[in-house]
Amino acid sequence: MRIRRLLALVFATATLAGVSVVGAAAAQAATYPGISAEQCTAQGGTVNAAMPYRSATCTFPDGHSESIT
Repeated sequence: MRIRRLLALVFATATLAGVSVVGAAAAQAATYPGISAEQCTAQGGTVNAAMPYRSATCTFPDGHSESIT
């Protein structure tokens, strides 16, 4: 009985670790790379000025924003 509990715990831990890896990979794939201000305006975006604790960003017509590098 004790071995079953141990195996169940190992299996649950491995499953959660696998889900975490898949979630992290999906989140990384969904992020947009940083662009320059010139690329932003060329693609129809609006450059938003930098503020304290926040760098300049580009807001695109579809609604998403990217950091300006």
